[in-house]
Order: sequence, then structure tokens, then C-alpha cells
Amino acid sequence: MTFVIRAATPEDLQPLYEMAKLTGGGFTNLPPDRKSLAAKLERAATAFARDGADLPLIDELFVMVLENTETGEVRGTSQLFTRVGQHWPFYSYRITTLTQHSEELERTVTAEMLTLTNDLGGCSEVGGLFLHPGQRAGGLGMLLARSRYLYIAAHRERFGDRILAELRGIIDERGGSPFWDAIGGRFFGMNFQTADQFNGVHGNQFIADLMPKHPVYIAMLSDDARQVIGLPHPNGRAAMRMLENEGFAFEGYVDIFDGGPTMLARTDRVHSIRDAVHLPVTGTDLAKGEKALLATGRLGNFRCCYGAREMRDGGIAIDSRAADVLQVGDGDVVWSIGR
Repeated sequence: MTFVIRAATPEDLQPLYEMAKLTGGGFTNLPPDRKSLAAKLERAATAFARDGADLPLIDELFVMVLENTETGEVRGTSQLFTRVGQHWPFYSYRITTLTQHSEELERTVTAEMLTLTNDLGGCSEVGGLFLHPGQRAGGLGMLLARSRYLYIAAHRERFGDRILAELRGIIDERGGSPFWDAIGGRFFGMNFQTADQFNGVHGNQFIADLMPKHPVYIAMLSDDARQVIGLPHPNGRAAMRMLENEGFAFEGYVDIFDGGPTMLARTDRVHSIRDAVHLPVTGTDLAKGEKALLATGRLGNFRCCYGAREMRDGGIAIDSRAADVLQVGDGDVVWSIGR
């Protein structure tokens, strides 16, 4: 089977909705709500259609899907946000430290706190990555994840100087969040699932309206809540490793809903952006070569797939199957990164 990453269209609403129902909660960027998903696709269509020189950097959303080229089935999705925190404030908790000393007691006490911040407003974001459970093999998750970096490389002017990735936090067997129960649940009078769904559909302005602005002492939280701060959901551990391999790092920011880690990187230092090459095709008959991700096209015409490559004659030779999937021939330009 051959798969391609392409721009999502309004016709992808039903498969996105079906995948959203499989996420299991805590997946704000892919809510199981048709109206919200349709709004995302409409917003993405506007972003894909916006082209030209010297455009201002604004808050845009690009939605991608993973398609089986043989069956036409959509089996995965991912998203890119160009500049978070412009329409809605982008809230995070940051783990900070307060050290106090008593001369009388000759004792120094250090306490960790969670401080509500908007520090990450203006960053770009890679998120919304979901792969259908039936396709979690063959490196398709990596294709979904790394294709976003080739998209950024091809449209560098549309993205900020820093990129973040929010990883889903620990969710218990009931679909609840120990972190939310210890903080947000005490102020909002709603369980985690309700708050998460509300956020996915309506945005997080209600956090600004009702969340306490004073720092929260971590020592005062329940054991269950303290133990999950900054930890990814078990299903997200591989994603965290992939992010670390790309140069992302945890800098003490956690999600305000489930306490999951937010990973950060300088855009131009992300390995798949920094090391991507942009070359003309000098052959589509390569029988054997280096395994790579190959991409071509601008905005809504972007396509990305796995293939083989070989640097040749000042350009790049690729295998015939990849050329067919990307719809390119000699002289066309592709982006590529080693697999």
C-alpha cells in the first residue's frame, strides 16, 4: 500500500469525524463534533488559498490528511498552527520555583509552583496528529509527523521563530484527569471530559474568565495530580521521543487541562527543517537509493510520501512510485529529508 500526505478538503469531514470519535478524550485539536471540525476545514481552506509576497504573519491553520492512494481512504490527520494566541489567549502552566530562607530557623525551603502564563503566544504549533488504530505500523506515524516539518520548510515565511507541540497528559481508565480534578475541576464545577469537549468546540476563553490567577503550590495538590505533571499519555510516549529526536525539549510548560508536557524548539533548529534539501528532479527511474520523505507543491497542492532518493547531477533522482504519488517529473522541484 502507498500513502500520501495531502491538504485536507471539506470532503474529508466524515473521515475526520470518525477518527475524532476514536481519540479517547483529551484531544482538543480533534473534537468529535461535526460543526467544530467543519469550521477547522473552512479555516484551513482560507489558509491554503492565501498566497502572495510579503504577507503578514497571522494565526492560520493548515489541516493535513493521510490518504491510502489505492483505496482513497483517509487514515490519519495532523495540523499546523502558524501563530497561536492571536484570536484566543494561549494559556499554559509553567513550573516555577520559589526559594525562601529563615534566619531564625536556619532553614531554606524550596517550593515548586504552577503559574498561569501566556508566554507561548506567537509560537507556531504542530498538533492534531492522529493515526487510525488500524494503520499504526509501517512508519505512518512518522510520515504524518515529519511531513509537517517539510511543509514548514517549504513555507517558512508563514511560521514563527519557535514551534511548540502539546502532548496529551495522563487520562485514567474512567476518562478523567487527576490533574484537572485537583485544579480546574475545583473552580469550574465540571469534569474533565466536559471541560475538554467545551474547549475543543468553543475555545478556552472560559479559562481566562474563571481560572485563578495566583500560582498554585504543587505540594498542596493530591498525590495523583503531582505524579502526572509533565508526563505524556502512554500512547504519546513515542510521539515525545520523535519530538526529542527533532530537537524539541521540555522547558517546564504543561497543559492547563491535563498537565501534559509542552515541547518547544527553535524553528530553524528542528532537524527535519534544518536538514531538508530543495532540489530539482533529475530522474524518476531510481531502482535503489536512500529511504527518504519526499514532498512537493505549495499550500493546498502540497503532497508528501515515502520514497527513495539519490543526489544526482545537481538535483535529485527518485523512484517511479514516489514520482507517481507526488505527480512530478524531471525539472520539478521537491523537498526531501532522509528517513
